Amino acid sequence: MSTPLDEQQITVSASALRSMRDEFQRFLMEYRFGLQEIETKISILRDEFHEMHDYNPIEHVSSRVKSPDSLVEKIQRRGIEPDFESIRSHITDIAGIRITCSFVSDVYRLFHLLTAQDDITVREVEDYIAEPKVNGYKSLHAILEVPVYLSTGRVDVPVEVQFRTIAMDFWASLEHKIYYKFERQVPAHLLGQLKDAADTAAELDARMTDLHQQIRGSVAGGPGTLV
Repeated sequence: MSTPLDEQQITVSASALRSMRDEFQRFLMEYRFGLQEIETKISILRDEFHEMHDYNPIEHVSSRVKSPDSLVEKIQRRGIEPDFESIRSHITDIAGIRITCSFVSDVYRLFHLLTAQDDITVREVEDYIAEPKVNGYKSLHAILEVPVYLSTGRVDVPVEVQFRTIAMDFWASLEHKIYYKFERQVPAHLLGQLKDAADTAAELDARMTDLHQQIRGSVAGGPGTLV
């Protein structure tokens, strides 16, 4: 039979829990501020295109910071040590933002415009447009590090930025819903249809890009132009 905690032990336990809560909130706060920095940069580019140019390549922007429950689940799933330094080192998508564009050329153009800024450090790039995943998934993923200045000093925060076309985003949204519904055990016939849909989306992107270039002229940028 367990012995009841005395009042002093309860007070110490409550204090420790509050300390853990405050530390975790501060940890996530850094990522929220890093996300805000990237959002501001994108907002400036979007406003400039809207006000000074006759074409805006940014269709839609969405962002999120992982919830505590989602972060804990990923830590457990990947077997990461539950300390902040390990989490910082091994999980780079705590803060994430998605930029949806009209055309593939816009994806690479925005990538270059964003990463050319001298306070942005490119930590990692995965070009699933040039080399799609087996299931047909296409997107340009980049882990960008941005400085955040707190009262305690500078913190460099990684933010995952995903660049997609409208067609890619529509396909990825449908794929996510199907995988969620079947708890990732998707029947083979649906996987085949998803791959066919990905090929159709890629064909649509190519046709729309061709039309766009015929109307406006060729836009610089494309697969293999990330340097």
